[in-house]
Amino acid sequence: MNIEEQSRLIRAVASGDQAAFEALYQSTGSKLYGVAMHLMRSPERAEEALQDAYVKIWHNAGEYHQGRGSVITWMSSIVRYRCIDLLRSMNAKEGRQDSLDDDIDLIPAVTPEGDEIDSEPLFQCMETLEKEDVQLIHLAYYRGMTHM
Repeated sequence: MNIEEQSRLIRAVASGDQAAFEALYQSTGSKLYGVAMHLMRSPERAEEALQDAYVKIWHNAGEYHQGRGSVITWMSSIVRYRCIDLLRSMNAKEGRQDSLDDDIDLIPAVTPEGDEIDSEPLFQCMETLEKEDVQLIHLAYYRGMTHM
C-alpha cells in the first residue's frame, strides 16, 4: 500500500470509519508486529503491545499530521512507545534493573516501511563513541528516556 493510500485511510479512521481501520490494519499489521517482536522478543508480548498500539491508533488517528512523517512511521512510533511502556512495567513488577547490554542487538535491520538497511555504517559510528554516550543513545532511543 502506498503512502497516499495510507494517508487516506488514516483520515478515514480519524472520522470513525471502521472499514478503513481494518484496511489500515491489514496493510500495516505484519510490519508493526515485526517492530513489536523486535523489541518484546516474545510473540505473546508483541501481540499485546500491538493490540494496545492499534487501540491507541484508533483513538488518536486525528492527531496524525502528514508533515511530520509517513503514516507507517507515526504508527511505528506508537508501537515502539507501547513496547517501552510494557517493558518498563514488566521490569518494575519483577524488581529488575534494566541492563543496557541487552539492547546492543536491537538496532533494526529493516526500516518501519520494511526496507532493508545497511547497518554497518551505524555500527562503525557507534564503535567510535564512548561507552557512556552509547548508553545514553540506547536509553533515549530504546527506552524512551529523553531526560535524566
